[in-house]
Amino acid sequence: MRDRQVSPGARRAREFQAFVAGAAGRLLHAATLLTAEAPDDNPRARRLLAVSLAHTYAYWDQLHGDDPYDRTRQYLATRFAREAWHRHGGGLGRGRRRPAGRLGGLTPQERLILVLRLYEGVAEEQAAALLGLPVERVRTICDRATATLLHPPAEPSRPVAEPKAATS
Repeated sequence: MRDRQVSPGARRAREFQAFVAGAAGRLLHAATLLTAEAPDDNPRARRLLAVSLAHTYAYWDQLHGDDPYDRTRQYLATRFAREAWHRHGGGLGRGRRRPAGRLGGLTPQERLILVLRLYEGVAEEQAAALLGLPVERVRTICDRATATLLHPPAEPSRPVAEPKAATS
């Protein structure tokens, strides 16, 4: 009976709050992996999450049974891809600055596909459709990114200074 007395706006806000309480932590972790920021210093990831949640809230009434987590994740991924495209001069390839952290050695596209496939468990076909790529390309990029993480390229060795000869 009480639910009928609550305005639709208040019910919508309560439902959205419950969604955020359950999903925000995992979505923030995914955003942090995408941006390759440190978990305790992740302003880009937090901004990406805030924009994605705002988008989900704006379209909350139009979900009609769709999974809000899935929709928010899709928006987060496409927003990250769009920002990476603009930030890196029209491509998702190697950026000018290498972010710190384990995933920092990957390109934004590699991070995006790796996070979708391995962390979020999105099927190859779904990731390919979301990103507008062929399934084979998603598989290849995921395999390459995984190999890079498992077997990182060796750091170039520093030249060793020769010992100075003793003078008498």
